[in-house]
Amino acid sequence: MSHTVQTEINGLPFSIETGRVAKQADGAVVVRYGGTMVLATCVAAKTAKDAQDFFPLTVEYRERMYAGGRIPGGYFKREGAPVKKETLTSRLIDRPIRPLFPDGFRNEIQVICLTISADPQNDPDVLAMNGASVALCLSGIPFDGPIGAVRVGLVDGKFIANPTNDQQAVSSLELVIAGTEEAILMVESGAKEVPEETILEAIAFGHAECRRLAKLQKDLVAKAGKPRWPFDPSAGRDRDVEARVRSLAGPKLAAALATHDKQARAEAVGRVFDDVWAALGADESKRAAARKAFESVESAEVRRLIVERGVRVDGRKVNEIRPISIEMAYLPRAHGSTVFTRGETQALVAATLGTKSDEQKIEALEGEIWRHFMLHYNFPSFSVGEVRRFGGPSRRDIGHGALAERAVEAVLPPKEEFPYTIRVVSDILESNGSSSMATVCGASLALMDAGVPIKSHVAGIAMGLVKAGERYGILTDIMGSEDHYGDMDFKVAGTEKGITALQMDIKISGVSVDIMREALKQAREARLVVLGKMREALEKPRPELSPFAPRFVTIKIRTEKIREIIGPGGKVIRGIQEQTGTKIDVEDDGRVTVFSPDSESVQKAVAIIQDICREVELDRIYLGKVKKIVEFGAFVEVIPNTEGLLHISQIAESRIRAVQDVLTEGDEVLVKVIEIDGNGKMRLSRKMALREQPALADKERLKNPQAANPPRA
Repeated sequence: MSHTVQTEINGLPFSIETGRVAKQADGAVVVRYGGTMVLATCVAAKTAKDAQDFFPLTVEYRERMYAGGRIPGGYFKREGAPVKKETLTSRLIDRPIRPLFPDGFRNEIQVICLTISADPQNDPDVLAMNGASVALCLSGIPFDGPIGAVRVGLVDGKFIANPTNDQQAVSSLELVIAGTEEAILMVESGAKEVPEETILEAIAFGHAECRRLAKLQKDLVAKAGKPRWPFDPSAGRDRDVEARVRSLAGPKLAAALATHDKQARAEAVGRVFDDVWAALGADESKRAAARKAFESVESAEVRRLIVERGVRVDGRKVNEIRPISIEMAYLPRAHGSTVFTRGETQALVAATLGTKSDEQKIEALEGEIWRHFMLHYNFPSFSVGEVRRFGGPSRRDIGHGALAERAVEAVLPPKEEFPYTIRVVSDILESNGSSSMATVCGASLALMDAGVPIKSHVAGIAMGLVKAGERYGILTDIMGSEDHYGDMDFKVAGTEKGITALQMDIKISGVSVDIMREALKQAREARLVVLGKMREALEKPRPELSPFAPRFVTIKIRTEKIREIIGPGGKVIRGIQEQTGTKIDVEDDGRVTVFSPDSESVQKAVAIIQDICREVELDRIYLGKVKKIVEFGAFVEVIPNTEGLLHISQIAESRIRAVQDVLTEGDEVLVKVIEIDGNGKMRLSRKMALREQPALADKERLKNPQAANPPRA
């Protein structure tokens, strides 16, 4: 039996249906909004794996190309590995639901969301977030949901829930928020230098919509929900081991945590655990329980120092930033580069300028999209002193890169003014917290070093939270341990004017708007300090591009001439590029941009293009080339790709018997344009050209020796 609940968002019906499809999953729903539909399912293993010490939740989001009426490109013509949008959406779904499973639950869970219909105006990602939540709630799996999720836009000073793609295109804000009826769990935002107070208003507006959607999900669960699985979080705990670890570790752990250096602190804490384990004298089967109890004591001690004394493990105050050092133009051949170091986090960031042919083609449900700005983030294992498989980018790499990309994109110049394709790469060389925000700072500096005329510097800072009852501490510029043991990871990037990107993840049941207001205020204060350090290193974009970067000249031609510039199968434009060593981009509106590190090559290519695009003028004399001889005259190319008819009667002053008596194909002859009709067809005259400009006669290159004195008819 199927059940449906429905509400309205931004003038469109929003519905959730269960019981019609995918009935063998533990929970399955179809979420529909406009013409967009997402199937969300969840399945859980009925038993936990033995000795598993982590929560095995997997979230997968995929877009079926048939949803948009498209056939996938490529050789295999089927969907393959997840693309960037699918990976980012999988993270959007995962982040708010993960904290709502009870501690100690170890049954494997798989959440799969498929976009099965997509209209061109409504993004399926927030539908998948709501669908995953209600599918879990319906399944009976221990899950403290539901959560609602909504996108917020800001158009003409008004907040819009789930704006259409057209509305989002003119919005100064894109904010995705997820939360329960009681609290906010996750925020992801990009903005065009929006003030903090406006961001807070958007969050409050969005959370009100989340509460409404969570209530809608509860209505569906009341109709069709399965009984909740029995689960005792205390089952399997060894309280004796926990008590003994707590008593043995407490005194020594406080001293070990006071070590300021990350590696030295980790070694000191490791020695404490070794001592505790030796003192326990327990069987090896108890080691996992002892390790878990030890980490619990470590977490409690880190949190106690912050909440009770305002002291952090590296000795900083709660609002203190780690030391910053910046080295500009570190790489001699890169177009722009910097090494940005904050504490024990270090990013090597390089900017590269390319042409239109370097743009990234993205095959999306709505069609092909071309991106001219890319930011790629890499997190190699050596940055944290570990050994692990070296492969392609992880979900974390893609997510951190997307956050930094969104932060910097807001200050880039319009493509019409700066027609380069821009790629920024951040390689993390050391990491102890906030490497994505170091990437933001490094990207801003590298772009300025490359001479990209960005509006201003963008800085990023990561904020943390430790909450115990009503007491809490907000931390500026968090380290790895504070992220691990804290309750919030709140990354904020922006300029002096306002925020350009924001990402918040909560590990507890949620936070209030008041805590977020305080965190944003503290983040702004820190951001201004970091921006000051960045300006000291490089105040504004360099006035000249790197000598290794391509230069460009943009000219405008008539759109009718584009075909002549390209040539059949691209033959003409390829020939120009090969001849001049340049890259040439041609836009549909007639803008032609020529790129090359050598300005002389650019000018040579421009001259060829202008020559091709020259317009023939009436009554003007040209030195043309005979392309074809016919019985009644010859066709002469006046300018490249433009021919006119030179009638036999206009070849010489006296009447001639045959065209071949005077002209041969390939001859260069002087001609005057005597007529251009409405269709652009031209009539030419050689005799009038020679009559009016006899001094130019020696410029003719005629293969026929009789051409000067042709035989009369």
